[in-house]
Amino acid sequence: MHGPLTDGLRIRVRGQVQGVGFRPFVWQLARRFGVTGNVLNDPEGVLIHACTDTPDAFIAALDDDAPPLSRVDAVEVEHFAFREPPTRFDIVQSEGSGAETRVTPDAATCAACIADIEGDDPRRRGYAFTNCTHCGPRFTILHSLPYDRARTTMAPFKMCPACAREYADPADRRFHAQPVACSDCGPSVWFEDGAGRVPDGIATAAERLGRGAILAVKGLGGFHLCCDATNPVAVAELRRRKHRPGKPFALMGRVQEIARYADATDVDWRALRDPSAPIVLLHKETALPDEVAPNQPRLGWMLPYTPLHHLLLGAVERPLVMTSGNLSGEPQVIGNDEAREKLNQLVDGYLMHDRDIARRLDDSVLRNTAYGPMILRRARGQVPETLPLPDGFDDAPQVVAFGAHLKSAICLIKNGQALLSHHLGDLDDALTWDEFVRADTDYADLFDHVPSIFACDLHPEYRSSQHARVRAQGSRLIDIQHHHAHLAACMVENGWAVDAGPVAGIVLDGLGLGSDGTIWGGELLLGDYAGFERVAHLAPAPLPGGDAANREPWRNLLARLDRAGMPDVAEMLLPHAPHALMRQSIAAQMNAPLSSSAGRLFDAFATALGFEAAQTFEGEAAMWLEALALCAPSESIDAAYTFGLDAMGGALDDAPLWSAWHKDYVQGAAPAVMAWRFHAGLAVSFARRARRLVETGKAKAVALSGGCYQNALLLDLTIQALGDVPVLLHHKVPANDGGLALGQAAIAAAQAVCDR
Repeated sequence: MHGPLTDGLRIRVRGQVQGVGFRPFVWQLARRFGVTGNVLNDPEGVLIHACTDTPDAFIAALDDDAPPLSRVDAVEVEHFAFREPPTRFDIVQSEGSGAETRVTPDAATCAACIADIEGDDPRRRGYAFTNCTHCGPRFTILHSLPYDRARTTMAPFKMCPACAREYADPADRRFHAQPVACSDCGPSVWFEDGAGRVPDGIATAAERLGRGAILAVKGLGGFHLCCDATNPVAVAELRRRKHRPGKPFALMGRVQEIARYADATDVDWRALRDPSAPIVLLHKETALPDEVAPNQPRLGWMLPYTPLHHLLLGAVERPLVMTSGNLSGEPQVIGNDEAREKLNQLVDGYLMHDRDIARRLDDSVLRNTAYGPMILRRARGQVPETLPLPDGFDDAPQVVAFGAHLKSAICLIKNGQALLSHHLGDLDDALTWDEFVRADTDYADLFDHVPSIFACDLHPEYRSSQHARVRAQGSRLIDIQHHHAHLAACMVENGWAVDAGPVAGIVLDGLGLGSDGTIWGGELLLGDYAGFERVAHLAPAPLPGGDAANREPWRNLLARLDRAGMPDVAEMLLPHAPHALMRQSIAAQMNAPLSSSAGRLFDAFATALGFEAAQTFEGEAAMWLEALALCAPSESIDAAYTFGLDAMGGALDDAPLWSAWHKDYVQGAAPAVMAWRFHAGLAVSFARRARRLVETGKAKAVALSGGCYQNALLLDLTIQALGDVPVLLHHKVPANDGGLALGQAAIAAAQAVCDR
């Protein structure tokens, strides 16, 4: 027989609360406040059963004093009856299966663990897998929830007695740190090449790098290709082997190297030191070889974010190129045998380890602007963090959206949260496509997601759209216009409620299928989640050669100069181009579709100012043009080139822009000045019309989205031209197609809510 029940509390903590040391934190709070009971992980988060006479302070501290990697979304309290009064506070075994909670992203090595690998304890001194509850791998080693060691790639490594004691001690910072290990029991690292294997091979790898070798280095989410960034011969050879002639390489350096070679602001340093450890674009300070990032004023830097990286950088004592370890166009390599097979022709050796990678994650990329951070690629360290949906989505069903064809990503909606996947890549590549399909299954399984609504891009030939049709299998499928999804993604990120009113969206990108069946890309929309109106757009121009116009910018220049009545100028600037053939194609409307693409306008103008090459990566000409414009002396925005209006007032005609440019060109204006005036003209032409929508009460704010708004100069000039109207910007979600799935999912969810 049990005695009288003891009154207590059942406290549910929701959010990012697993894998961050939340249970030992609760245990320590319980000791501090004299609470008895227990705490455990379950599929919904952290569950506490507490017996206390003074609950308010304990409950408040759960949020106020939470561990650094945690994010508390809700603390829910209800009555609980203990069968027997608890005499102490315990951490008990996880319960249940399924996933209603959040998974913590991978986190860069904390200061305490760096001190350990530089300290005197032989178990951790120089040990490449040192971690604790405040840092280390999470998502990249996780097979399933709840987040326990048996469900990670650390399961094969049995803890030694010393690690087991740390793991079991709630007062230790390694309490229930699932990847906990030391040199006696954990994963090991080695160097290998054609001559064999060298144990503890970091010193060997450093020596080879110093002699100009190119190595494959296994990190958290995959392999990097690595070489000495100060060695122009090594960097050029890496470009040759990888068939990557122009795209910038990412760099890794310690604080002292970054401080020497880059001009980093305090805001930049905060971004670099964030637990997500992204690549941050920084202005050049002291020149590295131009081969690192040809013709670019910024370099992408990251700090070492694992103990292995810290040890390697410490041994090399110079910055290293750290670019994705893959064959051109393919996903990043993650397995040891896969690396030996695929990277053999690219590298001179391998720095490997035997902890498996559960899922491949590229490095995240961030650029700081005057208006805050701007995520260019959302990946390692930032996923699978969720975004709260704005007011009005509370009753939304589970939705999955499949994004675009390039820079693909998937978005899941569940329980008022949106989970935008990591960057998956361009779906033209067969292996990237396989990875996309695998990620769809992976996220659905990991987060126990069973969608009732599916969403995809309006374009029927996108592989992501085709996949959505297969996945929907008779369920509700919603096709969503590309630029409407960009607008909605920006609205969601800024917490724009379902009933908050319409927004004017300036959406500038490469291309997307319009609702009228033509190719859009330079748009001013007025809309909300439910729908939109196309208010203005760039005047459509031909894309001679279709997809070839995306790769060869001269085609766009010829078409636009001809359209502006300047064929002689086109022939002067492009003396070797097949003018007659291109003009025949345009006149016959054969493989020359019309498009309002802002991206192709950037390409055309870059070519007019001297960009001669075919693009070797997406956005290369636009990046070149922005870099050129940033060299211009300060000018009044009144110097901007202007666009005209067609008779209906909706199409922004670029013919006046080309006329003004040619006048400057003939008069010998500096290319940088002309590049700046182009940026200003595009910004002003759209901003003035968007501002008018707000001033007349038709819109409540202006949202800026689309890949062109990764251009910080264009962003700045547009915001200047908008004046004092409310502006919604991207910060955590890419403005490019990497954020498209979020907008698709939000539109589909909002439609479902409104239909009820």
